[in-house]
Amino acid sequence: MIERGLPDTTSATRALSTPRRGTVSIYALRCSCIAVACVAASACREGARLPVLAGTGPHPELPSPRTTLIPTVNIASAKGWPRGATPTAAPGMSVNAFATGLDHPRWLHVLPNGDVLVAETNAPPKPEDNKGIKGWFFKYFQKKAGAAVPSANRISLLRDVDGDGVAETRSAFLTGLDSPFGMALVGSDLYVANSDAVVRFPYVSGAMRITAPAALVVALPAGPINHHWTKNLVASPDGSRLFATVGSNSNVGENGIAAEEGRAAIWEVDPKTGAHRIVASGLRNPVGMAWEPETGALWVSVNERDELGSDLVPDYMTAVRDGAFYGWPYSYYGQHVDDRVKPQRPDLVATAIPPDYALGPHTASLGLTSAQGATLPQAFARGMFVGQHGSWNRKPRSGYRVIFVPFVAGRPSGMPLDVLTGFLNDEGEAMGRPVGVVIDRRGALLVADDVGNTVWRVSTDRLPPSSR
Repeated sequence: MIERGLPDTTSATRALSTPRRGTVSIYALRCSCIAVACVAASACREGARLPVLAGTGPHPELPSPRTTLIPTVNIASAKGWPRGATPTAAPGMSVNAFATGLDHPRWLHVLPNGDVLVAETNAPPKPEDNKGIKGWFFKYFQKKAGAAVPSANRISLLRDVDGDGVAETRSAFLTGLDSPFGMALVGSDLYVANSDAVVRFPYVSGAMRITAPAALVVALPAGPINHHWTKNLVASPDGSRLFATVGSNSNVGENGIAAEEGRAAIWEVDPKTGAHRIVASGLRNPVGMAWEPETGALWVSVNERDELGSDLVPDYMTAVRDGAFYGWPYSYYGQHVDDRVKPQRPDLVATAIPPDYALGPHTASLGLTSAQGATLPQAFARGMFVGQHGSWNRKPRSGYRVIFVPFVAGRPSGMPLDVLTGFLNDEGEAMGRPVGVVIDRRGALLVADDVGNTVWRVSTDRLPPSSR
C-alpha cells in the first residue's frame, strides 16, 4: 500500500498568491492543513488513563470526558499478512485460512448446506460526508487504515468440498449490488441488506450463482451523507420478520437531527409487505446481531461515539428491548449527558437505559455471533463471539482481536476471553482487521478479515497452516 503526505504546492502557491474574490488559495489551504496537522500532533498527546478492561463488563468505569480541538488519531497502518503468517488462536485451538485473495471481505453468512457467503464490500459514494479540512484528514486516515478501497459490490460463495477446512471452490454468487452487508435466508428467499435497501433473491440449495433481478423489500435510510453505511440483517427464528440495523448519519448529530430520521436504530420489517417499525433507537451504530439461544433475546453490538478521549465511550453489546431508547446522541451509557449536542433533550435522556455489557472504549466491536453449534473448547461453549475491528480514536490502540464473552443463563458472566489475536505486528501495523464472525456447519468459527482479505477458520482440528 502506497501512502502519500500533503501535496507539494510550492509552484501553485506562487501563482495563486493573490486569489480572486470568492476563491480560496492553495496557499491558504496548505496553511490550514499545516495548522490542523500541528494541532493534531498536539492532540495526540491525549492518551488513555485506564486500561481497556476498565471499560469492559456490566459496570464499566466512565471517567470525565476529555475533549481536544482535534481528536486523538492513532491509526494502525494497513500492512497485510506476510506469506504463511496467521493470527494467533487461543490455547486448545488452531487457525487456518479458509479463503484468501478476497476483496475487502466484511460479513459472513453460512447456508444450510455448509456453503459460506461473504460480502466483499466497502462504503458507497457519500458526496456530502466528511467535507472540509477535517474531512480531508479523515479520508487520508481511512486510506492509511485500508478502508478507502472501492467496493466490489459482490457476495461470493465459498465451498469446502472435501471438508478439510479450506474452501476449494469460489464463485461470484451475487454481483452488481450496492455496498451489500447483512444476509439472511428464509426458506427459498435470500435477503440482502444493501446500503440503501433490503432486497430479495430466489435461492436454490447448491446454486453457485444467482442471476435473477433483485426484488425490493424496503428502502433504508441512505442519501448523500450515509455516514454509517453498513446495514446488517437477521431473520426471526420463525422467519416471519427481518431485523435491520441502521447506523447514525454523524458522530453526535452534527449534521442536524433531521439527517437522523429513521437512523441510529433497529428496524423490524415484514418481509412480505415491507411494512416496518423501529424496535429500538438511540443506538449510534448498531452492527452485529445474534439470537441468544437460552432466552430467545436478540442481541446487538453497537459502536459508541468518538472524540471524548481515549477512555470514552465504551462500545457495547446489549439485549434489544422493544421500544427502548439507548441515549444517542444526547447521552451515553444511560443518562450521561453529552454536552456537545445542541439543543439538548432532557426529556429523552430521562428515558435512556444503559446497555448490558461494555466491550471496551473505541474497540469498534462489529461482528457478533452466538456460540450455539460451536465445537470449540468448553470455555467457549456458551456466550457470544465478538469481532473487534480496532480503534482509531484511542492511544494506545484497542480492539484488533476476536473475543468471547461467556454467558450463564442467557446473560454475560465474567470478563472476555481472547479467541484470535496478533492482528498488529511489532511496529503497530495492521496485518489484518477482524469484522464479521459466524459458526460454520462443522462448529468452527469463521472470521472475515477486511485488511488481510482473508476468511480465517478457528477450530480444534489441528489443521496445518494454509499456504498464502
